[in-house]
Amino acid sequence: MDKFVIEGGHPLQGEIVTSGSKNAALPALAATLLTEEAVTLRGLPRVRDIGTMERLLEEIGAAVDAANGCVRVTARELRRPEAPYELVKTMRASSLVLGPLVARCGQARVSLPGGCAIGARPIDLHIRALEELGARVGQEHGYVVATAPAGGLRGATIAFDRITVTGTEDVMMAATLARGETVIENAAREPEVSDLAELLAKMGARIEGAGSSTIRVQGVERLHGAEHQVITDRIEAGTFLLAGAITRGRLTVRHAPVAHLTALLAKLRQVGVPVTQEDSETLTVHPGDALHSVDMTTEEYPGFATDLQAQYMALMTQGDGIAIITETIFENRFMHALELARMGAKIRLDGRKALVAGGPLSGAAVLASDLRASAGLVLAGLCAKGQTVIDRVYHIDRGYERIEEKLAAAGACIRRVED
Repeated sequence: MDKFVIEGGHPLQGEIVTSGSKNAALPALAATLLTEEAVTLRGLPRVRDIGTMERLLEEIGAAVDAANGCVRVTARELRRPEAPYELVKTMRASSLVLGPLVARCGQARVSLPGGCAIGARPIDLHIRALEELGARVGQEHGYVVATAPAGGLRGATIAFDRITVTGTEDVMMAATLARGETVIENAAREPEVSDLAELLAKMGARIEGAGSSTIRVQGVERLHGAEHQVITDRIEAGTFLLAGAITRGRLTVRHAPVAHLTALLAKLRQVGVPVTQEDSETLTVHPGDALHSVDMTTEEYPGFATDLQAQYMALMTQGDGIAIITETIFENRFMHALELARMGAKIRLDGRKALVAGGPLSGAAVLASDLRASAGLVLAGLCAKGQTVIDRVYHIDRGYERIEEKLAAAGACIRRVED
């Protein structure tokens, strides 16, 4: 099991290039199951979750040819419409294949990571939506089993109780092959949803309203092949901007989706981090006079992304006062706070709020609990005094492409070591 060893105190300088978006690439790969023709996707990051999804597509029966960030998928025959637990237990996006498989094959059997029960989980939104489209959905032996009616899925009006990105994507894919019109209300507005809609439109789908809270899909009989370039990763770009800020460096992030980072950029300027924009894809953070403690609340897009909350918390450990961070998306996303406390961070948790007082950090041995928590610990290690050792970095490998190499090239003292 690999670890990161970081010697803190080195301001980041130079440039870092943002990779393609993992959160856009995963639904795009799932969408290739909707047609028997070849779909070519470009700009995919080589991260663990992408490799897992590619293996899943092969398990289902698709031919996958991946090289140099380009993936060509031909799902001519889907001999096994199933996502087995052994393959997807480390990937939370496995539910994305549920809608495409039911729409095209009329059936699907999908395991949830860790054997999750349906219950009060985000997957319940997927299931209710598919039932609205006419599918029969149940659970057996740790799998969600869905079957379409004899005439296939049929269009319906689906109003999500709460905003769900993967739920919106899953239903949107299923609706492309359903009979009639599907209306998705309270839909997620994330850029990754719009990017998926763009790919589906290239494949022949009829979709209106992606990027708004109401999406309309007119079902078609079949979809065809297409080529598509996925958007760049706003979360990775935001992580690097925050890394530059916490180390008081002058760091340029290229291929940054500037239009998707409005909330973060506004917050950085409030904190006192000067940010300049060279063009629509290039941002530079500069060292400011001081880092101010500024409250933050995570929200659905276009608000402050929950996937940047851990990184922002790390930044606030260097603030000049106390910041209140409120997490509204996930109920258990402060696990990194306990590890930051091992590094000397002054954090008090109160339900969905974290009170963070600024002060120096010192290097320590810490444990990565999830993907974004890992990134927060890396940022803390970059500014801490002394050596930080982060264990279980396979979490960060799920969503960041060679993060240690990119940071090292910008002046960070970070290396990967095998246990």
